[in-house]
Amino acid sequence: MKDVFQQQAEAFGARGTLLGLDLGDKTIGVASCDPDRMVATPVTTIRRTKFTPDAERLAALAAERKAVGLILGLPLNMDGTEGPRVQSTRAFARNLARILPLPVAFWDERLSTAAMERELIALDASRAKRAEKIDESAAAFILQGAIDRLRNAGQGGNAADGS
Repeated sequence: MKDVFQQQAEAFGARGTLLGLDLGDKTIGVASCDPDRMVATPVTTIRRTKFTPDAERLAALAAERKAVGLILGLPLNMDGTEGPRVQSTRAFARNLARILPLPVAFWDERLSTAAMERELIALDASRAKRAEKIDESAAAFILQGAIDRLRNAGQGGNAADGS
């Protein structure tokens, strides 16, 4: 039986670049993967201003990279429940669809920022460098988890609960 993520990811098709997004209050971390969906790579961090310019920047990045879909990190509570941040992320996705009409799948992002913070510390990145790169690194972590799941599910795609 397919989970929610797999159902959402079917719209991506079997091949093509995906963008991963880590939505924060002040920034949006962006990552992309290769068309074969093997490796996610950090791209940039967008400093949030207003919705429309942020969405237009995402649309430009998607066009540059010929993206066929978006993976949005879903900030579930540690117990798996949905709180206000999840509602905000879903609202962002609904609004983004008006400017960037690509299919969207949600991926459980719990602990993604913490995992990337540990990784950057292990790489001996300075505090300033970590702050500069953490959001796009978290987006890459989210996207890599999703594309790994898709590949293991046999469609280059995955599930909403991240399991």
